[in-house]
Amino acid sequence: MKKKVLIIIGIIIIVIASTILYARFIGTSGLIVKEYKITNSSIPDSFYGTKIVQLSDIHFGRTINNNNLKKIIKKVNSLKPDIIVLTGDLLDKDYKITESEEQELINNLKNLQATIGKYAITGNHDYEFENWATIIAESNFTYLNDKYDIIYNGSTKPIFLGGLSTNSYQKDKTLEEKIKIMNDYFNTINDQNKETSPDYKILIMHEPDYVDEVNPGNYDLILAGHSHNGQVRMPLIGAIILPPGATKYYDEYYNINGTDFYISSGIGTSRYNYRLFNKPSINLFRLVNY
Repeated sequence: MKKKVLIIIGIIIIVIASTILYARFIGTSGLIVKEYKITNSSIPDSFYGTKIVQLSDIHFGRTINNNNLKKIIKKVNSLKPDIIVLTGDLLDKDYKITESEEQELINNLKNLQATIGKYAITGNHDYEFENWATIIAESNFTYLNDKYDIIYNGSTKPIFLGGLSTNSYQKDKTLEEKIKIMNDYFNTINDQNKETSPDYKILIMHEPDYVDEVNPGNYDLILAGHSHNGQVRMPLIGAIILPPGATKYYDEYYNINGTDFYISSGIGTSRYNYRLFNKPSINLFRLVNY
């Protein structure tokens, strides 16, 4: 009897150890492309087939280094995106990036190719770095914190792309103040300028739980990060551990009164260097109007 108990205990220890090793070294490696078709009649004909790649939560320096990043960039470029959005946490507050790593990071991010443009917002980890904005600018990304861009693609009918900075820190502006610039723009659209104003509107943000406070009905598509969809997930249960700011919305898709809301599972790791049943991924969206 004692021998059987020892065998059972030994098996349990092996299973637990194997799971931990898998989550640390295999679960955090590789890259999955999650592809979504976005159908909306408000998408202009000139944007039919437009490809948007969402990168999120790289957390550079933890499980992702510049060698890993080169492979990720090669994969992204092979998708031939028109627009690339980075929805926060490029950096990690627990990793001190060196000057040489920072320069190589910039050189790598410069190699990301998008026919229309590359856009980035801060995550809660990026907020800790004074040089985040410099890295973004030198990597040829458009800084979209609490701003918007009206994007044209060969016609007079554009789309709207807005960005919100991390809401984990609201020292400078409240969320209401941050979103005001976008709401004010929407209020300028009227019958006289509707033909040349965007009907299709996209918002990128970091922490998904704030989505209810940004007037989601103003947007057709909202993209967020932060939750990693739960770095550790279990079959039939789902996400096990979730960060503050992603306890209500954390799975990969929600429909909020007709607004498509997608949350990236991210590429890197935060707080602990493990992934289980949740491989690193990027999102690829194809826009069509029928």
